[in-house]
Amino acid sequence: MDIDLATLPDDVETLQELVRSLAAERASLSEAKAEIERLNLIIKKLQRSQFGRRAERLDDDQLQLGLEDLNTDLARVEASLALLPAETETSKAQGERPSLPTHLAREDVQLDVEHQACPCCGGPLHPIGETVSEMLDHVPARLRVIRIRRPRYGCRACGTIHQAPAPERPIAKGLATPGLLAHVLVSKYCDHLPLYRQSQIFARQGVELDRSTLANWVGGACWWLEPLQARLAEHVFASQTVFADDTPIPVLDPGRGRTKTGRLWVYARDDRPWNGPEPPAAVYVYSPDRRAERPSSHLAKFKGIVQVDGYPGFERLTERGDIVLAACWAHARRKFYEVHEATGSPVAAEALGRIAELYAIEASIRGQPAPARQTTRRARSLPLVRAMRIWLEAQLNRIPPKGALADAIRYALTRWEALCRFLDDGRIELDNNTVERAVRPIALGRKNHLFAGSDSGAARWAIVASLLATAKLNDVEPFAYLKDVLERMSNGHPMGRLDELLPWHWTRSKAAA
Repeated sequence: MDIDLATLPDDVETLQELVRSLAAERASLSEAKAEIERLNLIIKKLQRSQFGRRAERLDDDQLQLGLEDLNTDLARVEASLALLPAETETSKAQGERPSLPTHLAREDVQLDVEHQACPCCGGPLHPIGETVSEMLDHVPARLRVIRIRRPRYGCRACGTIHQAPAPERPIAKGLATPGLLAHVLVSKYCDHLPLYRQSQIFARQGVELDRSTLANWVGGACWWLEPLQARLAEHVFASQTVFADDTPIPVLDPGRGRTKTGRLWVYARDDRPWNGPEPPAAVYVYSPDRRAERPSSHLAKFKGIVQVDGYPGFERLTERGDIVLAACWAHARRKFYEVHEATGSPVAAEALGRIAELYAIEASIRGQPAPARQTTRRARSLPLVRAMRIWLEAQLNRIPPKGALADAIRYALTRWEALCRFLDDGRIELDNNTVERAVRPIALGRKNHLFAGSDSGAARWAIVASLLATAKLNDVEPFAYLKDVLERMSNGHPMGRLDELLPWHWTRSKAAA
């Protein structure tokens, strides 16, 4: 309440009423601040639960939903108080936010004074500057109809009719433009929005597009994109170091009336940690099972180092003698972490500390050339690794042989040669996290899609996922990329120049344009 101290009322009853109003307002303010404090404590508690014991953790999706609701409650209380920006942590954070991206279109709204004369003295006003502030707005997506008009011309002399040829359509006799196809693909495979939900969204805009129609569009678009997936695979397998992993996806099995478990195998290359010249890329390959011959067939022409997790099926890759496996320290560390979280074991805690020293060294040499990384590792990491093996073997003889801690130590010791591979080659990473990050979007899509409708549907998932993952690795916006690629391919882009459409070349060509 704003009070003008120069014009206070003389009436006692009015003054008493004013005091009561101030007291009530102060009480409301105290209650609101207490509510804000309570909500902030709940938010911090939820955030801490993300790093608690596994049994006490919330599912990531549930955690995010809970935080969204609590932040909404917090904003509602703050809005009801009309607090000054400095009074809450939330407002402080907003005041420190960076400016909005420069590539966004700007629309100016000018708010001017009503009169050009000074209301105080009547003198004329002259401009001395302006205050500019920005707000982020959203313009809802809209559908439009592109009408293709082709005038016909007739020749009176010979009776011939002339007309420009009809343009090629990405889907034969289909209604969808490359832009709409790209939107459907990105919504399904990047934003994890199933086709039936997209159909409902289109219906709200007055356009009835059946789910089967959208499915036909996805199939037609993937037909154009399949050669690009093959080129990505060639690029990934041309490297001498490749990351490999797999993840399950449920696939509908109509013959049995239920789903079966297929696999998406992920292979990635990323030379950036050792300042390599080639761009990063990831390629997904579908198979209906997890048999060991699957990665063997995928890597039939590959020669070099494959960094993997603990799946025994990858061991078959070494039978030819031209592939060497490098193990993942993150997986070895995870075993000790689980033991420490469950039991508080000091042995597990020391193992975590020793592994942390290796990661600290890796952080200091990230981005350096491979020879420099190898030199540093031989000087600093090798003594730590040798000492760790001696210590692990000694601990294994002191603890019960049947237990989680013993299993964690044996997991590391049985893979010790592969875990130490990074010491001999500066191009090898300490862990397999590069490909682990490529697997995460598939896990999220698996939650929303529920299952792939067929083996062919899972293979299409692999095609689009390969392009989307590689686009993200190269800082390419997925929608703009897919839209342009589909336009150019349906307009007759030469297959001999397919490399121009790979994400890293596409970025350069766009920058040059």
